[in-house]
Amino acid sequence: MTSTEAATTGAPADRASQARSAAPRRRRRFGGRKAAELTLFAGPAFILYSAFAIAPIVLAFYYSFYKWDGISPLTNFVGMANYRRAFHDPVFTASLRHNFYIVALTLVIQLPIAVAIASLLNRKLRARAMLRTIFFAPYVLSEVITAVIWQLMLQPDSLTDKILKSIGLGDLVQGWLSDPKIALYTLFVVATWKYIGFGIILLLAGLQGVPDELIEAAEVDGASRWVVFRRIKLPLLGPTLRILAFLSIIGSLQLFDLPYILTGGGPLNSTSTMVTYMIDHGFHRFQFGYGSAIAVVLFLISFVFSLAYQRFVLRRDTEGALTGTR
Repeated sequence: MTSTEAATTGAPADRASQARSAAPRRRRRFGGRKAAELTLFAGPAFILYSAFAIAPIVLAFYYSFYKWDGISPLTNFVGMANYRRAFHDPVFTASLRHNFYIVALTLVIQLPIAVAIASLLNRKLRARAMLRTIFFAPYVLSEVITAVIWQLMLQPDSLTDKILKSIGLGDLVQGWLSDPKIALYTLFVVATWKYIGFGIILLLAGLQGVPDELIEAAEVDGASRWVVFRRIKLPLLGPTLRILAFLSIIGSLQLFDLPYILTGGGPLNSTSTMVTYMIDHGFHRFQFGYGSAIAVVLFLISFVFSLAYQRFVLRRDTEGALTGTR
């Protein structure tokens, strides 16, 4: 073989080896550029999330093992004593039950009412836009304004009592916020008035995503409105209902503003929740270690529920969405 043939034969081999050696360098450059972009765009958000979410959780766990007043040094280590005290305190266990009562009432009463109103507002009505605004307006109000308005309306011989008396229902007048037997249900009514608008808007968005062709085909086959709703609309609303139920449960577990302003957790702790109990002991009584233990219990309940709900309820919705994009 001549030198010219050898050079001609070796040139492709050299180019192939150079291409193979250049590929890892390109991948490294691309990987470094991608890491730099992620650091640039996600770094500030991660720092803020760590500072305002992760760090407080870690500190709450740490403080919960001490008997601490928030001022003196952390020297009185008590281990799990704060947690044992919480679950042996009847006021805390009652607050925990109140949260779960509100969760149950939300799922059994508030959610079906939201579905019914959303179905009504999805029809072609003359004042549909105005009605949607009326139902959504309370959600825009702050919790403080809502609580103050209802506190004034539910005082003895105030607007609510006068309305009931004027329409001949004076026997129904109660101590709405002073009777321990009904104060929690009064709180639930106020919370429903405040938050149901969000659920209605969310369900309206889901209803508007139902294909008109399915409804028209069912009506042609002679299906009634109830059959169309039960067999077509409600199943297609499943993902929206599951998301709304998740948000409602988490919100009920963390309910604070309305009971704190309306009743302060009273009367006789009949409307106390885990958060009002935590604020009362942590900030009012300067028992920050014990209050941190209550915060950890609330966090663990919400966290475990969120993981379980996503694993067993929301998983099929996520899998369906991922499958549909392939």
